[in-house]
Amino acid sequence: MFRVISLNANGIRAAARKGFFDWLPKQDADVICIQETKAQEHQLIDDCFRPGGYHCYYEDAVKKGYSGVAVFSRHEPRKVIRGYGDPEFDAEGRYLEVQLDGLSVISVYLPSGSSSDERQAAKFRCLDTFTEHLHKVRRRRSQSIICGDWNIAHKEIDLKNWRANRKNSGFTPEERAWMDKVFGEYRFIDAFRAIEQEPDQYTWWSNRGQAWAKNVGWRIDYHVVTEGLADKVLRTEIYKDERFSDHAPLIMDYDWKHGD
Repeated sequence: MFRVISLNANGIRAAARKGFFDWLPKQDADVICIQETKAQEHQLIDDCFRPGGYHCYYEDAVKKGYSGVAVFSRHEPRKVIRGYGDPEFDAEGRYLEVQLDGLSVISVYLPSGSSSDERQAAKFRCLDTFTEHLHKVRRRRSQSIICGDWNIAHKEIDLKNWRANRKNSGFTPEERAWMDKVFGEYRFIDAFRAIEQEPDQYTWWSNRGQAWAKNVGWRIDYHVVTEGLADKVLRTEIYKDERFSDHAPLIMDYDWKHGD
């Protein structure tokens, strides 16, 4: 079994204060992908930010306190890839990949467009160039798990108030159509939905109102996997017993061993 955990931490130092690094060692994960670290690596001086038994990598945004991704891998990577080749978004610290034997695990944080029309336009630019990268990933011989916050709810089942959000960033027809292509024409698999079809399964809740308490959420965090892993998904869990962030950890187990 190969366990991969993904979490948008909404600030890795804040998640640490809320107990994330106390919880993590108990999970026996092979790889942990973190998004929105909101820190420069040199600021993370506490030992907790480099958990024992893991090779730890951070990819920071140039802008301080913004974006950023990380990967902790129990297995030493053959190669670490920082950025996916778009200077605009690589400068925002949105992509970090570890290449293991026969498997790549990627931590990705696609932009949100909710703050302004300008950011929504940037989001669409990112989706265009990330599409090109997805094609390259698909053509590889090895398998890939692309973890993280994609900032798009794919289908109506993936957010509580879908009718009210049809014109809002994260659920626009254009974004949903792009996800249709990812899981259709581009032949990637939504690993969570490969084994879990129940509604009301969300990974992010607004801090406004009683969204968390009432489970008024969005499923915008994914494990997107290549076809060779489609029948290797064993188990999934959205961990909600503790709250480390406005997102929940997405845990997935695969029928795969390092070196396969």
